[in-house]
Amino acid sequence: MIIDIALEQALRQLKLSGMLHTLEARLAQARAGELGHIEFLQVLCHDEIARRESEAITRRVKRAAFEAQVTLEEFDFAASPKLPAAQIRDLAALRWLTAGESVILYGPVGVGKTHIAQALGHLAIRQGADVKFLKTSRLLATLAGGHADRTWDKRLRELARPAVLILDDFGMRELTATQADDLYELVTERAAAGRSFVLTSNRSPVDWYPLFPNPVVAESLLDRLINTSHQAFMNGPSYRPNKRPRRADVTPKEATG
Repeated sequence: MIIDIALEQALRQLKLSGMLHTLEARLAQARAGELGHIEFLQVLCHDEIARRESEAITRRVKRAAFEAQVTLEEFDFAASPKLPAAQIRDLAALRWLTAGESVILYGPVGVGKTHIAQALGHLAIRQGADVKFLKTSRLLATLAGGHADRTWDKRLRELARPAVLILDDFGMRELTATQADDLYELVTERAAAGRSFVLTSNRSPVDWYPLFPNPVVAESLLDRLINTSHQAFMNGPSYRPNKRPRRADVTPKEATG
């Protein structure tokens, strides 16, 4: 069946053009007696809602700028039985996000902290939240650039806006006084708005204090950050070998044919 041009134009004018993608199939169901008049309209509306939700998720994922598109469902907890799987699955319920709390994932290199952080961000996106992923070094460079070109206030507002800000590799090295002040302003701004952080770090939170040149700034900043966070210690063997491409075992004879 060819869709009536007037109907197509009307749907586009009403910004309901997504219905056009399933209209043929729904009409066929109606003609076959599978859908009544009201059901036909309801199903078309649900199709449009699903399309809009899918497109909104795609936009939020793009804005998040994840390093990789990973989910909690594909994480192999069996590869590292020492990981706090029950605690991580509890964090996946996102009660911390609703409460405006934060998450700190810390432990040795390679155990999957960044994967879990991004997976939590992906779950938040599915629930309608805006998320931003950044390496901490990149965040500090972004704010430093704001001092140079007088856009610091604008950059701070942009970083304060997302419901979840994921900072990867937090506490890698000692901070300058300016970097510490910038972090203080960001944490304070986000705390006032009830917005959440997800931090990954190779250091325990108690070891972050000496990284700040000013103990007063460190105490004030970390009090806001640590005391309102759920902390998960991730330990065990490196998770990275599980993500390497698998190579088939080939003998020299087989290789030469």
